[in-house]
Amino acid sequence: MRTALTAPQGSPNTQRHGFAPPPPEQVVEERTLVFEGFAYECRIVHQDTPRTAPLLLLGGSSQNRHSWQGHEKWLAPLCTVITVDLPGYGSADFLPARYGIDFLAAAVQHVLVETGMPPVNLFGGCFGEVVGLRFAQLHPGSVRRIVFCGAAMRLPEIYTDAMPRLARALERGETEAAAGGLVELFMSNPAAGQVRRHAAVARLLHRQFMNQTPDELGKAVEHNTRLVTHGCYEPLPVPDVPTLVFTGEHDTLCTPQMGRELAATIPAARFTTVKEADHLVTVERRQESSELIGRFCTDRPIDDLPYCTPVESPGAGLARATAHR
Repeated sequence: MRTALTAPQGSPNTQRHGFAPPPPEQVVEERTLVFEGFAYECRIVHQDTPRTAPLLLLGGSSQNRHSWQGHEKWLAPLCTVITVDLPGYGSADFLPARYGIDFLAAAVQHVLVETGMPPVNLFGGCFGEVVGLRFAQLHPGSVRRIVFCGAAMRLPEIYTDAMPRLARALERGETEAAAGGLVELFMSNPAAGQVRRHAAVARLLHRQFMNQTPDELGKAVEHNTRLVTHGCYEPLPVPDVPTLVFTGEHDTLCTPQMGRELAATIPAARFTTVKEADHLVTVERRQESSELIGRFCTDRPIDDLPYCTPVESPGAGLARATAHR
């Protein structure tokens, strides 16, 4: 276990968006944990005077526990923030594809048990939504609120079509071609609509893919095999807790309609899209997505945010049916 004091990055816009300025110091704890023989890493930014339950952030397959440090300036003043490299991802041990989503959901529960965390506010983005939803379904008592981003109940066709081709390119050592294909997969076509920082984020994503180590490439291939083998959704009950599903309005990977479909299966779910963003909304509009997550997790209004489309309630019919049983 490693503990350090860090000075969080400030922001001149925190007051304008209604966030309290961060404290001068934060205690950041890094822990190595072991689940079923697989070592993995956990990062905890502690908040001694929280306004809400701890926030557990589960990111996409290409993100790691450090990918959310840019969001901490807005989220850490509100609560303890937890990020994790689950087995098979980031700097954790390699996880064979025979271990499916249930295993990763159990590993998430292991994080909370080992760190002594109370029930959490859960955020899951892209693949993190797949793991987060299964975690919420299997461990409902560990969840206070749910926020999903870039969510879907099925593997997008463009993903299942592209991945075998990109995997073959990697096997042939054609890293440049694979990186270009992955950028096209995760980011919208510029003709789809205006996306903030589109060119800059595309360059960042391309560089990230090009700089992957052999270990990271191996994990990426195994990740694809895991998803194709085990699927991404099981129709199990979801805890009846406040839930928000959102994505970028121009998301072409997990489209807004896919997000609505997932939200419609959750009784308390609300849905919105963030303007001028696509699947990588949490990167393209980091401050706005952080504010949206923070407001929802502290029970503040989200209905009239200027960067969001009107909030919908796709699960309202399911909620009424459940209430009348």
